[in-house]
Amino acid sequence: MKIIFCKWGSICEKGIANAMQRLGITVITMDRKFESVDYDKGYLETLADLIQKNPDASCVFSVNFQPIIARCCKVFKLPYLSWTVDCPSFQLYSETIAYPTNRIFVLDRMQWEKFAPVNPDCIFHLPMGADVATWDAVKVTADDHRRYDCDISFVGSLYSEKTRYNSIEKDLPDAMRGYVDGLIAAQLNVYGYNLLEDSITDEWAQEFRKYADWAPLGKDYVEDVKGIVADTYLGYKCTEQERIRTCNAIGAHFEELRKQGTNFQFDLWTLTDTAPLKHVRCRGGADSNNMMPQIIKCSKINLNMTNRPIKTGLPLRIFDLMACGGFVLSNYQSEIPEIFVPDEDIVLYDSIPDMLAKIDYYLAHDDERKQIAKNGYEKVKEYHSYDVRIVTMLKAAGII
Repeated sequence: MKIIFCKWGSICEKGIANAMQRLGITVITMDRKFESVDYDKGYLETLADLIQKNPDASCVFSVNFQPIIARCCKVFKLPYLSWTVDCPSFQLYSETIAYPTNRIFVLDRMQWEKFAPVNPDCIFHLPMGADVATWDAVKVTADDHRRYDCDISFVGSLYSEKTRYNSIEKDLPDAMRGYVDGLIAAQLNVYGYNLLEDSITDEWAQEFRKYADWAPLGKDYVEDVKGIVADTYLGYKCTEQERIRTCNAIGAHFEELRKQGTNFQFDLWTLTDTAPLKHVRCRGGADSNNMMPQIIKCSKINLNMTNRPIKTGLPLRIFDLMACGGFVLSNYQSEIPEIFVPDEDIVLYDSIPDMLAKIDYYLAHDDERKQIAKNGYEKVKEYHSYDVRIVTMLKAAGII
């Protein structure tokens, strides 16, 4: 089998391509970046030429749905497989998702429920996976242990740099800003249900839009203002506040324990401004391929805090943590118990006090922690590797 793989820079691309090659698929890579996800004459010409030179290609594939690729594949009547790993993904608002040549896979069930009616036979729910074989090949050295050993770690953004709400907050009317503050405060205390979109009206969202640094979608997009406000502005702000609050809670908890003579360490690996944090060891950025797996393997507890616009699904982080053999402590997401067994493969928390109690427990119970990490690794390796996911996609697309 031959697949044309259109790359644009996603961190998932390397692992997915590795899995395709392990499955015996010939991968024809197109590395050219598009200037626009919708229209780029040079990109279209390059892709069309590649398709014509490979008439035996079974399909075109990309991480995230890209309308420009869909347009080209429609002309050639060639299946276009995409795996949308971001939530939100503005490209799914494009009317091109209705093309019959599409086979669109999305990580979040609520995201699937929202867009599937547009093309019900061609849009599928598919959870994330991991490049287990590649992470297996990463061996931890004595030097790695000296650099990365810690009790609990988190690798990722605090979302301050991604939160567009921060740039407009001062311009909002007092009543609107107060309402947002109340929504965020309420959402921070609820795990497993995203209340933000349900708590605003279409009229309120349109009013909010007047103050936002709004970038209109293309002419052939169905613009869901309420959904965009809830995810991109309120959702990202909630993620930022949750991550700051959670990190500070762990830092303060460990600081109290240090006063009692217990020296636990929380390491945060991020390029985000860490000025709002206290009692957290901030280590700077971590390369996803050359540092992250070692950090995971050297951490007793690996923390996951899901970006709030992922309403029900599991982020890539959970699968990568498990694939590296890491013990995972995560906020509750409604799809997690469908894939993993809580307290057997993964440990979930539903409040800050619950999280802190479980940190204390599993730092004191090494054997239980290690067994849960082993269970999670075995589960991902057998059922949730990229290799397994690619076969699932190809079967659903009718290619095999």
